[in-house]
Amino acid sequence: MAGSLTTRFAQLNPLSKLTRGVYDEDVGEEIDDSTIAGGGHGARQTKITKTQIRVSHALKSFLVKESVFSEEEIGLDSEEPSPALQALLERSHIEVPPQVTDRSYPLPEYFISSSHNTYLLGHQLHGKSSATAYETALNAGSRCVEIDAWDDEDNEDEPKVTHGYTLVSHIPFRAVCETIRDVVDREAEQAQNAQGYRAAPILLSLENHCGVHGQARLAEIMKEVWGDRLLDKAVRIKGHQEQSGEDDSTDPVTLAELGSKIVVIVEYHLPDEVETTDGDSSDPEDQEEKQAQAAYRARKKAVASGAIVPELACLGVYAQSVKPKDNSWYESVLKDAPRNHLINVSETGLASHMPLASEKIARHNARHLMRVFPKGTRISSKNLKQVPFWGVGAQICAMNWQTFNASMQINEALFSGTDGYVLKPAALRAGGSMRLSSGRRKRLLLHIAGASDLPLPASQDRDVQDLRPYVTCTIIHPDEIEADHPKRKTRPYKHHKLGFLHRGENPPPTDPVWDEVLEWEYDDNELVFLRILIKDDISFAENPVYAVAALRLLYAVRGWSFIRMLDLKGHETKCSLLVKINILDA
Repeated sequence: MAGSLTTRFAQLNPLSKLTRGVYDEDVGEEIDDSTIAGGGHGARQTKITKTQIRVSHALKSFLVKESVFSEEEIGLDSEEPSPALQALLERSHIEVPPQVTDRSYPLPEYFISSSHNTYLLGHQLHGKSSATAYETALNAGSRCVEIDAWDDEDNEDEPKVTHGYTLVSHIPFRAVCETIRDVVDREAEQAQNAQGYRAAPILLSLENHCGVHGQARLAEIMKEVWGDRLLDKAVRIKGHQEQSGEDDSTDPVTLAELGSKIVVIVEYHLPDEVETTDGDSSDPEDQEEKQAQAAYRARKKAVASGAIVPELACLGVYAQSVKPKDNSWYESVLKDAPRNHLINVSETGLASHMPLASEKIARHNARHLMRVFPKGTRISSKNLKQVPFWGVGAQICAMNWQTFNASMQINEALFSGTDGYVLKPAALRAGGSMRLSSGRRKRLLLHIAGASDLPLPASQDRDVQDLRPYVTCTIIHPDEIEADHPKRKTRPYKHHKLGFLHRGENPPPTDPVWDEVLEWEYDDNELVFLRILIKDDISFAENPVYAVAALRLLYAVRGWSFIRMLDLKGHETKCSLLVKINILDA
């Protein structure tokens, strides 16, 4: 029976499609310890020096034609980049406004780069647990990680971390704590950032499935391993009730006051709490996943949710996680609320209240924390579409960090160049209107010149000369459903094999030139993103994705710049895309 169950789960492997050459635009590959994308303090610490970036002769000629440089300035026929070209290569395509990373605001006023089921490698039901997965996520920029803690029947004093009632392997809770400790210590040795801040705090979302003794051991192990790295009491007496909602005059604790501590989110069970489900998925491809998940839920029902022991509960100083049993959390005041409540809700649960209650939800989230986790059917490490949830101020959108797919690319776009904490737009903070829209229309003009050194997968079986690369771009807007996201694309680039019949530059397909302007109009707000893919035009087949990038338009630098493209694992490649960005009033 176990063997057949293993086979069944293996058939759900999300990466098996990639080996068959089937790609869609949500595609991503497994993240590893070389992944740099995700935002946070480690983001974009390039492993490829700027001098290793090559600019094709065709793109140099293009920059001369556009009067960006003269032939002498650009060193048209030189193999090495000229000082002028080197300066353009080193110019970032994004510039994060300093206020976005200012830490002087209350904790609920930030978006937080967050990981779901951090311990997992690969699949959610038959993957492997690993303590090093925490190091990978934290190094790539996550500032909120999750631990699912269970009693270990073989050693009651050492709880384990696993995805309960699945075929996932388990690891000691202590080993996870030691890995996080080592990351904190390494970050403590690093220099301050440009604003003088040290490493940002790490939030720990602790999903407790332990009995009374196991819970006490969780608290003991965290204190033993983390010592004074653990935030185990309020940073000051005043403000200790800052998220209670009872007194608007209290002075709330700021992100800066949390320092570089480990801040634990502890569960709090409301009276008469009921087990909730995530609802059915409407995706036909999820039918097998639904059946597997139903079996998991049936076994989970046998375990009752018990109270949290005081030794563990007291560690939830600034965040106690509750799963609401009614709408009081946004309609009035959460009934039976703990001291500092955090609403822990599934993506389907939150979406069921939107857009009807969106403004009320945003108002709640201006003063209280919210964590949104993927629906239960996302067992293949797919991801929730988080932009609409950011649009109602949800601080913690927990991402399946296992694959660098579309949502992880957008996560990178919000948090790149930050320390994993991004100040929310003023409209979504305390005293704001709770409406992101500015009421203005904007025009985005994206002039796509070309690319150099297009990365090709090792399994590429097409003749390179037959490649027909093109760029496709999508604007992602918090007020629009995915199907309505406006997409534009260039014509496929075609290399002329008989070059002597072609006038002008005729670079190979790995150095394509498009020289096209893509244009959009959209409703202006601060949470609009642009996702860029370089794909290959293959007749009668799905077009593979070779390179990706995403950016928050608020950060976009106007004018010409090179965008360093990432591969599907989130690695920085040698490929750069030359673009010109201009945003105008419509």
